[in-house]
Amino acid sequence: MEVNLPEAAPAALQKYFGFDQFRPGQRDVIAHLLEGKSAAAVFPTGGGKSLCYQLPALLLEGLTIVVSPLIALMKDQIDALAARGIVARRLDSSLDLEGYRQVMGEIRSGELRLLYVAPERFNNERFRHAIAQRRIALFAIDEAHCISEWGHNFRPDYLKLVQFAKSIQAERVLALTATATRAVLDDICRVFEITPECTVNTGFYRANLALHATALTPTSRDSYCLEQMAARPKGPAIVYVTLQKTAERVAELLANAGHASRHYHAGMKDHERSEVQEWFIQSDTAIVVATIAFGMGIDKSDIRYVYHYNLPKSLENYSQEIGRAGRDGENSICHLFACAEDVIPLQNFIYGDTPAAAAIHSFVEAIFSHPQDFDISLFELSRQCDIRPLVLRTLLTGLELNGYLTGGTPFYSDYQFKPLKSSAEILQQFDGDRREFLGNLFRQSTRSKIWFKIDLDEAAANMQQPRKRLVDALDYLGEIGLLEVKVSGVRNRYRIERRPESNQTFAQELIEAAAQREQRELGRLQQVLDWILLDGCQSSALSARFENPLEQPCGHCSWCRQRKPVQLNELAAITLEPAVIEQARQLQLAKPAVLRSNVELARVLCGVSSPAIGRAKLTSAALFGVAEAIPFQAVLDQLNQ
Repeated sequence: MEVNLPEAAPAALQKYFGFDQFRPGQRDVIAHLLEGKSAAAVFPTGGGKSLCYQLPALLLEGLTIVVSPLIALMKDQIDALAARGIVARRLDSSLDLEGYRQVMGEIRSGELRLLYVAPERFNNERFRHAIAQRRIALFAIDEAHCISEWGHNFRPDYLKLVQFAKSIQAERVLALTATATRAVLDDICRVFEITPECTVNTGFYRANLALHATALTPTSRDSYCLEQMAARPKGPAIVYVTLQKTAERVAELLANAGHASRHYHAGMKDHERSEVQEWFIQSDTAIVVATIAFGMGIDKSDIRYVYHYNLPKSLENYSQEIGRAGRDGENSICHLFACAEDVIPLQNFIYGDTPAAAAIHSFVEAIFSHPQDFDISLFELSRQCDIRPLVLRTLLTGLELNGYLTGGTPFYSDYQFKPLKSSAEILQQFDGDRREFLGNLFRQSTRSKIWFKIDLDEAAANMQQPRKRLVDALDYLGEIGLLEVKVSGVRNRYRIERRPESNQTFAQELIEAAAQREQRELGRLQQVLDWILLDGCQSSALSARFENPLEQPCGHCSWCRQRKPVQLNELAAITLEPAVIEQARQLQLAKPAVLRSNVELARVLCGVSSPAIGRAKLTSAALFGVAEAIPFQAVLDQLNQ
């Protein structure tokens, strides 16, 4: 059934965006939102998801918040909107102090209509306080599959968005993703209370993308890659790899062969990544060799080639990455270089995310040893329990979802300020009670050479004032240029709602749940292999994963062109040398507090770090990564024998 669309929407589409008609799905999503309903949009990459919140932001009274994990997307979209005369802002880690002050001032004044933020921004109590004062017309979540534990990229911070959207009484919610299976979409709609009729899924398949897969070995891959680059017409290309060191090596390989090639990964500095990104956007022949940190949100429609030098870790990841090709509708090639050996490092990443049994026991004891109300540093807890930060946040989110904990507003433990005028000059600008309050606030601080440090909890108790009033005062003085405020030490508040009957039994349940999650992720990797080896149309199978099978074979994937499945080489069985096992045992005896079991020892040998392994500087040990070409489980089995 067609949804009624106000006349203002097509007029705004023409006036601000220069289009005469909507792309598939856009009209219905926007109509639902303008009717005051929440909606979900599952569009392929390049399908026009961003218009679904940009246009309503111009028509709705109040602030539209767009939550995205992608700084590149925020910057590109804001620049594009500015070119159309539309004011939008972003809050992310790349902003300087002056830029931050400007955005916060526009939020508080009510003049800002469209704001992009990262999900982690909601850990900032100053931001939460400012947003709570505004009317939130639309709360849009990009990459919404991150909300679901059944998704390929579950992020605990995303689940907190559900609670926050309700707490600020957001009038409507828009969940957007390009990769949602039925289970994930059901999850998204359940948590945001989106009805089935307000869910718009335009399908995954794009006929202009030719999906190729070629079986190779590690020794033949480089030469084959160079052959493909030389044989095809030049055009913008992304080459996806698994490891940062691979990105650097392959980019150099291509550059030495005369290609305009540069690398991109999360280990580079912000300005270096920005420089590569801008270079790529401006060029019609550039090749970027990148980890998955690159490509999401890049506003470049003419990418002709997407190569997977290494295997993707899931079909969802693969679908997102190939979706960056051919967004202009022109034919593009997505070519996967399939090496069976790539499975091992991807498996090791998965095993590395699974906490050891001792780590989970330590986590349970640490949490439930607290009184009912407590606050913790996740960084310190991660180090204490030897659990990676993202995995730790996932465990804590699980405790919240199951009624053991309730999370409060995170806060900064350390506040410092630097007066930009003398105290007398600052106080002269205020009268009566406000001047007295600020004078008392300043007296609670202690001075070092330049900066003043203040314990806000202690100051609030001394002044018999709510902590929030002190935060608001410092924030306001910072915004109007009287102070420079510096914050650090995020601490998370929790309340224990119920305690396990037995910490030991409860820890064992979490250990089993972690093992199930591990098997689920290994299963996603196996789905990639099954898809490569499929005896049938690969385009149709991929589309079917997202509930949209093709009525007939695509005619241009590897199977359709060759009418036979890809054949991968079998992995040769490799085992640890007895001398290496003996050296590993000696290392374990030397570091018993870190290498508490064979699991931690296997991690060192396979080159998988953890907070404790990193702190003990074992990543620099001669044995670190010595078995990176051997499956983690095989290494663990040998150690257990």
